[in-house]
Amino acid sequence: MLILLTNDDGVFAPGLRALRKELLKLGKVVVVAPAQEQSGVGHSITLHSPLVVKPIDDDDGSDLGHMVEGSPADCVKLAILELLDRPPDLIVSGINAGSNAGINVLYSGTVAAAIEGAFFKITSVAISLESAEHFDYPHAARHAAKVIERIMANRPEPGSLFNVNLPAHVRGEPRGVKVVPMGLGRYGEGFERRRDPRGRTYYWMTYKPPFHLEGTESDVSALTQGYITVTPLHFDLTRAEALEPLTRWDWSGVGATRDGSPGR
Repeated sequence: MLILLTNDDGVFAPGLRALRKELLKLGKVVVVAPAQEQSGVGHSITLHSPLVVKPIDDDDGSDLGHMVEGSPADCVKLAILELLDRPPDLIVSGINAGSNAGINVLYSGTVAAAIEGAFFKITSVAISLESAEHFDYPHAARHAAKVIERIMANRPEPGSLFNVNLPAHVRGEPRGVKVVPMGLGRYGEGFERRRDPRGRTYYWMTYKPPFHLEGTESDVSALTQGYITVTPLHFDLTRAEALEPLTRWDWSGVGATRDGSPGR
């Protein structure tokens, strides 16, 4: 099995290195990852500047893959279309430093890389580790590899997309796996207003994770209970149930008139 490994924390991030070590037990691993940290860039792609690509070696001098001066989505797109001899059988993005649960999925470069893989009809998995004072990446990578192995053993449909979040090691061993939907509640975010030494006003984003959420169980609530969460995603943002009602709205006078002549 050929595995493309990427992330949004940068090619030298310890989470990527730990996950690569475990994925090598499942197949051949090729790394194509950003040269610098790209956290929070979402699904941005580079349009107006060149993508500089450099080969990188592992610690023992063997070929590791490539680093790209671009976004996580750039990395996946470039790997599939240019850098690999053939499309990978699996794309893995991570391990991200911090969870990508709830609405954070929409901002995440880690998840965006997996979505890009799904565009190409390749099974793709995003892996993130809950924030803690100390990130135990080797421990998380072992659990992540087991989840990925189980996913692939069930032969998911090509282009299947999964978002996996791992609880912090300080919570103890994971209590198990829960397949849950993406949480939709807003986090306790805001901005702290400050002044720099020259008297200029600036703002620093604050962040308070939702440790107690009411309502339907989600990736956020299950993660805070110490479970590994698996959430199947799709990139079709169409609100399907609204399509038919919208066709019954009166759209006359917009565009062509009923007799085919231009509207006014």
